[in-house]
Amino acid sequence: MSRRIIMGSAAALVVLGGGGAFALAHAGEQPPALNNSTARYTAPAGDREGSFTFTTDVTAGSGVKSLKVLAWPADSPVLVKNPLSQKELAAVESATCKPTGDDTAHCTYRVTVTAAESAKGRWHVATLATADNGDISFNDKTATFTVD
Repeated sequence: MSRRIIMGSAAALVVLGGGGAFALAHAGEQPPALNNSTARYTAPAGDREGSFTFTTDVTAGSGVKSLKVLAWPADSPVLVKNPLSQKELAAVESATCKPTGDDTAHCTYRVTVTAAESAKGRWHVATLATADNGDISFNDKTATFTVD
């Protein structure tokens, strides 16, 4: 084999290897990502309370620290004028997250609701996911559900 082919192949391996290392390092710096999100609302009936449940899988290269969840009515005049912010969401309750791998957790948020809390119409679910390294991912409309 010629020396020129060997040197060219070696150079290509160094470039590809460096690119792969960069891609792996960059992947670890990505903000948390939510997948398989579902929102479920069960209306209160008679003397029985209802419930709201939100579940999702959170993936973060450094691990999942927390997930904050807030359901809000889509037609809220206050939130239409002044949308939710990361700072406001940081003050709400956290979901319960259980690790399902080195960088993934399955998170569940469940709350009981009464008839007085069940404004009819379309609702959105806002989320704030925080990774162990402090990276965050905020979405004011992660999921949508309807209260009939």
